[in-house]
Amino acid sequence: MRFIADLHLHSRYSRATSRNMELESLAVWGKKKGITLLGTGDFTHPTYFAEMRSKLEPFGEGIYVLKGGERETKFMLTTEVSNIFSQGGKVRKIHTLIFAPNFSAVEGINDKLRSLGKLGSDGRPIFGFPVKELVKIVLGISSECLVVPAHVWTPWFSVFGANSGFDSLEECFEEEVKHIFAIETGLSSDPEMNWRLSTLDNITLISNSDAHSPSRLGREANVFDCPLDYREIIQAIRDKDPRKFLFTIEFFPREGKYHYDGHRNCGVVFSPLQTKTNDYLCPVCKKRLTVGVMHRVGEMADRAEGFIPGNSIPSIHLIPLDEIIAESLDVGVGTKAVEGEYERLIRAGRSELAILLDLPPEELKRFTSSRVLEGIIRVRQGKLHISPGHDGVYGKISIFSANGKGEGEASEQQMSLF
Repeated sequence: MRFIADLHLHSRYSRATSRNMELESLAVWGKKKGITLLGTGDFTHPTYFAEMRSKLEPFGEGIYVLKGGERETKFMLTTEVSNIFSQGGKVRKIHTLIFAPNFSAVEGINDKLRSLGKLGSDGRPIFGFPVKELVKIVLGISSECLVVPAHVWTPWFSVFGANSGFDSLEECFEEEVKHIFAIETGLSSDPEMNWRLSTLDNITLISNSDAHSPSRLGREANVFDCPLDYREIIQAIRDKDPRKFLFTIEFFPREGKYHYDGHRNCGVVFSPLQTKTNDYLCPVCKKRLTVGVMHRVGEMADRAEGFIPGNSIPSIHLIPLDEIIAESLDVGVGTKAVEGEYERLIRAGRSELAILLDLPPEELKRFTSSRVLEGIIRVRQGKLHISPGHDGVYGKISIFSANGKGEGEASEQQMSLF
């Protein structure tokens, strides 16, 4: 069974998150997007966990469905936690995903973490102990849990981040590194960038939306071909099995808000080379620039760009459908015109990801305007112009550039997936 899974998102109990991030709304939007399996997010939050217990029922092994409401979307129990601690003479700030097989395991994790931090203060709680201890705690409750470093390249709050991270998984997790089977690449990097590090060859690269509002679900995701079963999914990730873990759906990483170096307040956007030329200092305020993901990957890489490991799982890069519609209409993403056309298209095409990934142009032509169809094809071909994101500012994508030239053709690997 082929299905799409987005396993990292947040509930309305996390800071800076939409009030609509609750189970019923997530299920509706999962169907709109074409996502079969969603992470619940935030299972450490006591109020949200109580909602999960009352609203979800088992669908299969470790997979849940709403008791009432939209039942096409299924759920896996997931959360993200933050560890802020000192190690190696430096303050570290690491975000980590936890996937759990059942409510009993979550109760055990929450009971233990409750004595170590305030679970009710935020959907993503903060702890002051080293992240390797988190691995011991979680796997001590259930060996079936999976612990995954989140958005591993972002400057803050990540295992490889330029400001508070480490130079290797081994340095971070020490003796517990044997339990780290996967990392989340984040919006500002993609598998191709991570393939430049030979130390990650045996690590599975997963991608998720980290959505804070329902419309952002599926902007990154994972495509599996296995039974809809917790153990099967976790094993496919652990084994890095390309027969069961088919590919990831990616942001164009230049659109990510930490791809390039820069200073948001000073309007400075630098490539890694420009940053080095300027001694890492902002030419406006003379303070140190925020070093982005592209720069950090280059520092740690031991391979040239374009290297493809033999055991790699491919990826495909997309732009959300509402952004394609907005540019085709030359209006803002949140306008009623875009919302109306979006709803019409997904009714005709089954779901957003079916339109972006699966339907051939001749079928899309039957219900899309010529402009939207051209936009979808350009995205599939990678014919885009992208001004890179930096220092917390998303990059800007132009699909219909004046000269029709973009960032280059999509890779043969991406075109073969289409």
